[in-house]
Amino acid sequence: MRSYVIGDIHGQLELLKAAHRRIAEDRERTGDTTSPVIHLGDLTDRGPDSCGVIEFLLSGRREGQNWPVIKGNHDRMFMGFLGDAAYHDPGLTRELSWLHPRLGGQTTMASYGVDVSDADDAQTVRQRALAKVPERHIEFMQGLPLSAQRGGCLFVHAGIRPGVALSDQSEDDLLWIRADFLNDARDHGFLVVHGHTALEAPQLYGNRLNLDSGAGYGRALTAAVIEDRAVFVLEDDGRRALTP
Repeated sequence: MRSYVIGDIHGQLELLKAAHRRIAEDRERTGDTTSPVIHLGDLTDRGPDSCGVIEFLLSGRREGQNWPVIKGNHDRMFMGFLGDAAYHDPGLTRELSWLHPRLGGQTTMASYGVDVSDADDAQTVRQRALAKVPERHIEFMQGLPLSAQRGGCLFVHAGIRPGVALSDQSEDDLLWIRADFLNDARDHGFLVVHGHTALEAPQLYGNRLNLDSGAGYGRALTAAVIEDRAVFVLEDDGRRALTP
């Protein structure tokens, strides 16, 4: 069983297109026409073209591409802000908001042509955003699932709460968890394929695979292929096996 996977995108449209080109080249080599391309969330924030990323994914899906997309914490913050300018995601410390420069919401707004010169006036920015963000983007983002399972893999943005059944996992954990998941070496019953915690390069551990290679911080966007539980990073010259 083969699955293609792309890590955290963070508004990097050109990197996303390049990742899909590498996947298309691997498909040509293998003769694959049906395996899904799973996106691990954080479509938005920090990078220059969150609007373009969402439109690219929507266009592909309209054309019949099998491109599942998982919700990330930044995607939830974007939708939370559009719903209520005072929205504060429970994963954030009190002094931070989505429009804070550390979070990248201002770059997402700019990609839609929204004036953020007075970003401290969140209500005004929200009203401008509602006039600019297409309804199809909002419907798509609001409908993103929190996880997907395929074969021996669970695909999720941040990780899981170890020892808790998937049906009982909280949304906050699936979107935000770090230490309690990252430091747990137990077998979860499936390989957990995730992003959220940015690394210099993708890493395979015994029980999980982290594909967030820091595109949101100016680094690479990883595309990988998983066959059963064998993992290969897709590079310009082909596959590179990833081992624990």
